[in-house]
Amino acid sequence: PTDKSQRDGALPAVASEKPFCPHLLSCYNLDYFAMIEIENLHKSFDGHQVFRGVSLEIAKGTVLALIGRSGCGKSVLLKHVAGLIKPEKGRVTVDGEDIGRARGKALTSLRTRLGFLFQGGALFDSMTLFENVAFPLKEKTRLSDRLIQERVFREIENVGLSGSEYKYPSQISGGMLKRAALARSLVSDPEIMLFDEPTTGLDPVTGQSIIELIDACRQRIHFTAIIVTHEIARVAPVVDRIAMLHDGVIWAEGTAFDFYASEDPMVRTFMGDRINEIRKMQRPGDQGGGPARPPAGATAGALADSGNSTGGNQ
Repeated sequence: PTDKSQRDGALPAVASEKPFCPHLLSCYNLDYFAMIEIENLHKSFDGHQVFRGVSLEIAKGTVLALIGRSGCGKSVLLKHVAGLIKPEKGRVTVDGEDIGRARGKALTSLRTRLGFLFQGGALFDSMTLFENVAFPLKEKTRLSDRLIQERVFREIENVGLSGSEYKYPSQISGGMLKRAALARSLVSDPEIMLFDEPTTGLDPVTGQSIIELIDACRQRIHFTAIIVTHEIARVAPVVDRIAMLHDGVIWAEGTAFDFYASEDPMVRTFMGDRINEIRKMQRPGDQGGGPARPPAGATAGALADSGNSTGGNQ
């Protein structure tokens, strides 16, 4: 971003709250609804400023890839969305509820609607895969043992682990661990999924199978999701949008095609060789995708002439 207000995380002013003009309405999904809203988020640890005005919206049913350099705060942002960390300034709303202010039953209710795939899987070593997957159902629901068993076996089958139900985490491979952790996060049929580096530590073939599995689960459950990743070329075909976290703000946001076409030096430096891989892709908008909305600050003329652009908080 060249504008200082954009670098500091401020959203550009919207041209108008009213429809731009009638013939443009068909270009956008009028049912747009932000399932996750992050507004002017600030957070620091031990004097180190991690966020200095992060603002981002994720529409219901959209899958967004969150990219950025190591240590820039991607996982910290996921934990804010899950209500595991409270913001110092700004707010995070989930389906209209401020999760940072939620307490007690209200917070528990919001968290039951979220699934979280942790980077290391976070399975209990002393439990079998069946017991791990069943854990959230036993802790958070009043389902009968029979119904829990049915749902656990169903989810284990969905991730391709039938026959391994009674193995322990130490007895299976890294790829199987990720599949089991995915089954546990999906067994409650969450409306929102948070994926923290789902392919870290996996070989390319196994990593690709995990991304394809996530996409298959998305088609089945229709969740809203954030995928934190460094492997942008791998996830680009299965996400609707990409956001780049840098210098404590959302530096750029758009489709994979927008990132390929971006002239922003920071985006191009981060993408590097990944651009050559994304170059081979068709523009996601040509194949459908998540709910769209007019870019903030756009004018009717600009909307008529072109699509989204990358840079700043859109």
